[in-house]
Formats: sequence, C-alpha cells, structure tokens
Amino acid sequence: MQNYEKLSSAAKECGFAHIAPLKVSTLEFMQDIRNMCNADQCEHFGKSWSCPPACASLEDLRERVRNFESGILCQTVGDLEDSYDWEGIMEAGATQKANFAKLWTKLKEEYKHVLAMGTGVCMLCEKCTYPDNPCRFPDRMEVSMEACGLYVSKVCTDNGLAYNYGPEKIAFTSCFLVK
Repeated sequence: MQNYEKLSSAAKECGFAHIAPLKVSTLEFMQDIRNMCNADQCEHFGKSWSCPPACASLEDLRERVRNFESGILCQTVGDLEDSYDWEGIMEAGATQKANFAKLWTKLKEEYKHVLAMGTGVCMLCEKCTYPDNPCRFPDRMEVSMEACGLYVSKVCTDNGLAYNYGPEKIAFTSCFLVK
C-alpha cells in the first residue's frame, strides 16, 4: 500500500500500540451493527451528532469510502487488573481518544482528504448540542467505527490485525482513510 510507512510512522509517533494497513475493500457497513446503537443498547443513541440517528447514513458512508485508496487501522491496548477494572478501561479509552485526536490533526495537515472513524461517542463537548443546535466542531467530531456500521473485530481480522490481546487487556481500534 502506498503511504503505509508514512502513515504507520505518524501513528506510532501519536502513541498507538498496533498499526496495520487497511484495505478499503474490507469495510462493510452493516445495518445489523448500526442497529446495536439503539436506545436499548447505548445511552448515547439519539443524544449526539456522532451517533445514530444523527450521523451519516450507511449509504453516504459507502459512497464516501469509494473515494479513498488507502488507510490504516490503529489500536491502543491497555492493561487491566481484571475484567472488572473500570478505571483501567476508562484510562485506555482516554488514551485512545488522545492518540486519535493527535493523529487526525497530523493527517489533516498532510493529506487533502481524511476520513477518520474512532471509538465510542464524541467527547469534544461536555454536552452535545444535538438536536437543538448544529455541532460546534463538525470537522473534529469523532464518529465511532460501530456507529458507521463496521464490525470492528472483523475489520481487524480481515486486515491482519489482532483484536483480542488476551485476559487483562483491552484494545480500542480506530481507522483513518487518506487521499
């Protein structure tokens, strides 16, 4: 893949633990995955511009992705004391969000077009303006891979990247497409 060494180097500089080239053809935007983002499954459904039903439709995402040639998958992996280590999970998640923001900023400086899909709900604002007012930061809003209808573990395995690193580990995965 063209650009992989450059993208990988930038991702490592931004703190990601694992990076893999992303074949854009492996991105399958599935309604079944998006359906997990409903009021019974996620507390953010219908409360954020970055979540369904406000985020881009699966059809729009499929169309946007067609314009990209290459990308990378990036992971932050955290150590947990046990499977109930909520503080460890939150710490790894915060590290992922920080790594994601740094890399996205860096890539936007280098590439004319960047499509970034992150982890979890956007946390830029203390309280999202949805649905009463427009997003304050539409160019920085983080939309999760799951909200985009991507089955993250499948995307990882389809691209040669581990998803599960064993007990007492948690992995958060994001992807970046560039042109």
